[in-house]
Amino acid sequence: MTTQLPPPPATDYNFAHDLIQRNAARRDKVALIDDHGLLTYGELAERVQRMASGLRSLGLRREERVLLLMHDNNDWVVSFLGALYAGIVPVCLNTLLTAEDYAFMLRHCRAQAALVSQALLPTLEAALEQGPHEVRHLVVSKPTHTLPVGPGVHTLAMDELLARSAPQTAPTATLADEAAFWLYSSGSTGRPKGTVHTHGNLYWTAALYAQPVLGLTEADTVFSAAKLFFAYGLGNALSFPLSVGATVVLMAERPTPPAVFQRLTGRTPTLAGRKPTVFYGAPTGYGGMLAHPDLPAKADVALRLCSSAGEALPRDIGERWTNRFGVEIIDGIGSTEMLHIFLSNRPGDVRYGTTGKPVPGYEVELRGEDGLPLKPNADGSIEIGDLYVKGPSAALMYWHNREKSRDTFRGEWTKSGDKYSRDADGYYTYAGRNDDMLKVSGVYVSPFEVEAALVQHPAILEAAVIGKTDHDGLVKTKAFIVLKPGQSLDEDGVKAFCKERLAPYKYPRYIEFVDELPKTATGKIQRFKLRDLEARRATQV
Repeated sequence: MTTQLPPPPATDYNFAHDLIQRNAARRDKVALIDDHGLLTYGELAERVQRMASGLRSLGLRREERVLLLMHDNNDWVVSFLGALYAGIVPVCLNTLLTAEDYAFMLRHCRAQAALVSQALLPTLEAALEQGPHEVRHLVVSKPTHTLPVGPGVHTLAMDELLARSAPQTAPTATLADEAAFWLYSSGSTGRPKGTVHTHGNLYWTAALYAQPVLGLTEADTVFSAAKLFFAYGLGNALSFPLSVGATVVLMAERPTPPAVFQRLTGRTPTLAGRKPTVFYGAPTGYGGMLAHPDLPAKADVALRLCSSAGEALPRDIGERWTNRFGVEIIDGIGSTEMLHIFLSNRPGDVRYGTTGKPVPGYEVELRGEDGLPLKPNADGSIEIGDLYVKGPSAALMYWHNREKSRDTFRGEWTKSGDKYSRDADGYYTYAGRNDDMLKVSGVYVSPFEVEAALVQHPAILEAAVIGKTDHDGLVKTKAFIVLKPGQSLDEDGVKAFCKERLAPYKYPRYIEFVDELPKTATGKIQRFKLRDLEARRATQV
């Protein structure tokens, strides 16, 4: 059966204006709830139009960049949509980086202004001092003290900018295929890449995933542990819910289990008992919550659906979450380059341990090392190959990086950098990143498969697997393991447990117990840091 796809956006299209129009009849409905208060859809529309006018009053012109370095709050959404409405390009930055990282991004994107949370202002100021930049204005969200006045960069409070700016009633004329915003793609090596997305890409991810797959409606209250500066979080907490008139819960602090529990149970002053119906998390977060002693009871939450992305969700975590709360976790894979999820399980059709099937509107291929599609086996299954995806939400390019752009964006297809297999029923299973795969005894081994077996042990909280070269020059698997609080386990116990679940060449020959694993801000395990650690140790022997 052919799925009916939504129509494309008009050639002349502004995403922020589209959202305002969609919600014109919901002016009194609550759109955003952060740690400070509420914004209705009517208030949000006015503030977006005031932000657009305010940015133009600072001298910013269409297509120029503005840095967006803020914790998740109502001002983040107003800033992002206000820039889009004005035809100005917001460059959304990870709030967990260093001044050195921001100094590079300032030079790279040539932002003319920066919108920043008060708590992040000192780090940004340190970045500005490190080298050349083009920032003329700093606009500070929720300043806690008097802002500096002096030569150089002009600094003012965001509320002041909004108060003095009349709403820009008509959007700046933009195109669906026009550069709208940037997200920096964090890589395992080298500098981050400025990934350029269009107005139309925001439309497509919401039209293809939020409504037909997740089934979001205006009755939902959504909460995302993944932050807005990530592609996953941007869809979860902005383009998806606002496209259907839902209510969004925003949280500035880190998504620790206690902080997430507070929001899921409605126990913050601004929520005042309102509980999210949809929660977006990542596998590491779900695992941490399940292991936490304060995990709420099913009766204390109002969840109807949960989502997971960032890395593959282990079967054990999915099943335990569903047993606890009676709701499915819809696991999928997306990327910064594709903006959101393109391969996913579906409500009512969840097969834990797999990433599901292609989202209608997207096509995927598994290719071999020669770049050609792998041939299916007689039963329709396909062996492990490189995952390529084709769909309407692909980024335009990496800014000022022609080599990487050509390597990733190949005509209509985008190389994901992930390895997958497909079973006879058409479900895709994650095998690891291209640079994470191990070749043991001449056979590819997925570190994720070994890790998924390890975390089934009741004493193990999480694990990461890499290859380690032995004295004979042969690669063997090594597992770094974090135990649950109060648990104990030895190497022999780990190996015996794995031998019952894995082929002989796959079980870890080397075991190291650690207090924590290196991760990205989204919770992805950084196996390359563990490989670097092993390489340094090898040179010291």
